[in-house]
Amino acid sequence: MNQIMKFDSNRVWRTYQGGKLLDTIEGKVEPQDSSFPEDWIGSTVEARNVGREHVSEGLAMVKDEAGRSVPFRDLLQKNQEYFLGKAGDTIRSMDDIPLVKYLDSATRLHFQAHPTREFAQQRLGMPRGKTEAYVILETREDVSEPYIYAGFQRSPSRKQLKEWIETQDIQSIESCFDRIPVKPGDVFLLPGGRPHALGAGILMLEIMEPSDLAVRFEFERGGFVIPEQARFMGRDIDTALDVFNYDPIAPEDIDAEFRCLPKTLATDNKGNCLEELIGADKTSCFTVKRASVTGNFNRQEQAFFYGIVTQGEGTICIDGEVIQLKRWERFFCPAGVKRFEYQSHTGMSILECYPGNS
Repeated sequence: MNQIMKFDSNRVWRTYQGGKLLDTIEGKVEPQDSSFPEDWIGSTVEARNVGREHVSEGLAMVKDEAGRSVPFRDLLQKNQEYFLGKAGDTIRSMDDIPLVKYLDSATRLHFQAHPTREFAQQRLGMPRGKTEAYVILETREDVSEPYIYAGFQRSPSRKQLKEWIETQDIQSIESCFDRIPVKPGDVFLLPGGRPHALGAGILMLEIMEPSDLAVRFEFERGGFVIPEQARFMGRDIDTALDVFNYDPIAPEDIDAEFRCLPKTLATDNKGNCLEELIGADKTSCFTVKRASVTGNFNRQEQAFFYGIVTQGEGTICIDGEVIQLKRWERFFCPAGVKRFEYQSHTGMSILECYPGNS
């Protein structure tokens, strides 16, 4: 039975430029920004790119036991209970798997908003919306003040926002937001409905519900014009306007609304620590933990998770099998693996992304 499964890079075309740091991580000789600024880690979701329907992208590929390259999604479905486990008495479904990405922005991204789960189910006939979280990993040296936009600080009326979108008055739209400074280690949760944009020069791990639903209400960035059918999820502007949460978030309330502070779950006197970065008190869509390892760190978990090595290197030991882990590597640990041990002599930090509790 499979223990952990590592993933190769899985770059996906997007409507903005970036990816130079991902090129560096992959060891490319001449790293450069391009239209492939994201790496979808172990993805079971296909990317939705209007005009590129002929290109299959987004789905992660892995080797099966015969050495053939197969979609990771297909492998999971062959033994769903072992790989995904149960929620109560029910075997978890594919919709319980969060979409996890490396995202490396060279420019400010388009203004956008994503539907909540309830909106997606009731209005779009889709099982999941797109609540998402950001863990800031690095920022580019040539970007002096990296930032994100999150939630309206000064909310327009629905009528005003519609007019600004139709006329593409980006200056007025941008005036609704304050820049939120970010630095490596910061963690943010963006619930569905909250308009947002990511600034330039940020390498992050993005964790979200497994969908690619987005209202893109800024139509052009960096010379690329988003096709009409890709702007409002294939619906009309009035449906898109229903997605927005118009409640203003005052500047002094931004941290309480969006920033997540780590909570210690377990520690010892040897330098090992397990923290919860995003828990059930924040969202039912996914859970994010961070394991900091110095020496040997024995762990027990009941749910599957994606592991991303963000600092240092070491190993993971499962039933006597020792698997090397290097910085930036990413892997999947099945729910059927209940016990494992991290080991590192020089220090290692791993982000662990779990399903939610619903």
